[in-house]
Amino acid sequence: MQLTGLHHVTAITARAADNLAFYTRVLGLRLVKKTVNQDDVSAYHLFYADGRASPGTDITFFDWPAPAEQRGTDSISRTLLRVGGAASFDWWREHFGRQGVSHHPAIERDGRLTLDFEDGEGQRLSLVDDGGTGEAHPWAGSPVPPEHQIRGLGPIRLTVSQPERTEAVLTQILGFRRARTFELPEGEVSVFETGAGGPSAEVQLLKGSGTQARQGAGAVHHVAFRIPDADYEAWADRLKQRRVPSSGPVDRYYFRSLYFREPNGILFEIATDGPGFATDEPMERLGEGLALPPFLEPRRAEIEAELKPL
Repeated sequence: MQLTGLHHVTAITARAADNLAFYTRVLGLRLVKKTVNQDDVSAYHLFYADGRASPGTDITFFDWPAPAEQRGTDSISRTLLRVGGAASFDWWREHFGRQGVSHHPAIERDGRLTLDFEDGEGQRLSLVDDGGTGEAHPWAGSPVPPEHQIRGLGPIRLTVSQPERTEAVLTQILGFRRARTFELPEGEVSVFETGAGGPSAEVQLLKGSGTQARQGAGAVHHVAFRIPDADYEAWADRLKQRRVPSSGPVDRYYFRSLYFREPNGILFEIATDGPGFATDEPMERLGEGLALPPFLEPRRAEIEAELKPL
């Protein structure tokens, strides 16, 4: 029983229409599900992914009218997105220049070419070279050429005040392995890997200090890790046996989840690969309409009346 990698990252936007334009027209991701936050149906929940809506490629957003985040420690401080080779970085650098996207020069970091950039709300993102490893499912409707498209999630960076406590959860509860360290200007980063390893299955841990982060627009809300569908009950039992306070089983219709906070307060999720986003929409039409899980369908008229047009 092992996590197989990253499942999704969920962040916060206060400008859903601008968010949709940036992630589909600038980053070239596919909107694979337009739905609502199941715990707050006044807010959109937008899912962007690859051409097949594959687990491990999703970056998702809650649309909340929140002020900008206060950056600081005890937060998910950077989301890396995989591209398939060094040649793509020239294309992305020129593309970001044309689109007016705030970005830095590409540099080698942790043995991989990396390019840091931000969206319009200050969401901290990076492109990272995955060497073309693993499967890729380009989206035919993307404005980005297939060979340069984002292939999925890369490592996720956590900045925490007590890294030894987070490390204990990663290794003793979730089964990550400590792989290596590398240096940033802010300090030493420890890299932990799960499953087969590689950039789609890594968490980076950096010691932070000073101001406590406060979530808002531009912040990451939580990170989710992948498991096979058949392992779901075993993971629920594992958290219970280890006396980890958690949500218990939560059926999100497109996947099943378990939520808990690690000791520095960051929200972790364990999520199944299935059933997947094509459960209620044809694969070729994902994201075209407002999708609601069956338990919210009777409230469709009420929910649609409260949502802003995108």
